[in-house]
Amino acid sequence: MNAMDVNKLGKKVLFLLLNRRQAAMTVSLAALLIVIAPLIGGMFVDESSLSTSLEARNLSPSFAHLFGTDWLGRDMFARTVKGLALSVKVGFIAAVCSCVIAVVLGLLSAAGKTADRIVSWLIDLFLSVPHLVALILIAFAFGGGMKGIIVGIALTHWPSLARLLRAEVMQLKAAEYVQISKRLGKSGWWIATRHLLPHLVPQLLVGLLLLFPHAILHEAAVTFLGLGLSPHQPAIGIILSESMRYLSTGMWWLALFPGLCLLLTVRSFDILGDHLRKFIDPRRSRE
Repeated sequence: MNAMDVNKLGKKVLFLLLNRRQAAMTVSLAALLIVIAPLIGGMFVDESSLSTSLEARNLSPSFAHLFGTDWLGRDMFARTVKGLALSVKVGFIAAVCSCVIAVVLGLLSAAGKTADRIVSWLIDLFLSVPHLVALILIAFAFGGGMKGIIVGIALTHWPSLARLLRAEVMQLKAAEYVQISKRLGKSGWWIATRHLLPHLVPQLLVGLLLLFPHAILHEAAVTFLGLGLSPHQPAIGIILSESMRYLSTGMWWLALFPGLCLLLTVRSFDILGDHLRKFIDPRRSRE
């Protein structure tokens, strides 16, 4: 193979890599639009479409009502958009709180052997209890509602991310520049904020996006069981729970469209997190 053939082969490989990167960017933008759409749509939903209209009860999907209407004549498209917007907001707040807990414990593990043992024990303790069980107990203890569900998700979804951040902190702690900073008399707070925390930002961003779908699904599951958000709020879990009583009467649209929209939103978060991980991690940037 001569130099010209090598040059052509290199151009082909570069073209394929660029095409893959462009395709990944396109998919990521599409997923981001799907995630943002309920938030934007929720602000423009007319409150009249959420009110009861007995003359428009049990209508199947049509151009006038894309997702049909329920037994009270409420537009299911408006309720689904509003419910998704509410779920995304709850998931965002809970995921951010979980990330804060994870990064604080991850940085504390660098304070010494005793602190590392306590952090490791806490991570193992919370990982040994099923998420849903602990979430229900915590939400019930805090009185349910939005406050209870946010606190429950925040206190149960941090262990996996905290374990990852702890491993990264332990690796950074042994780095030469960190050891030099210690010998120069820099405080532990200075080392944590200047050396450790900047290296944890990529893992935090990916962890935040990957915590979103878990938070949304668990919020919907607990609300479905009647232990989450108030029945007066158009949450997806409440919509799916109420629709179970009417599926046997042939009103399939009450559960199908809200369930598909929830699945699509959760899958979009997974795609965003996976592609962000590829863009940030240099070892996976060529995949």
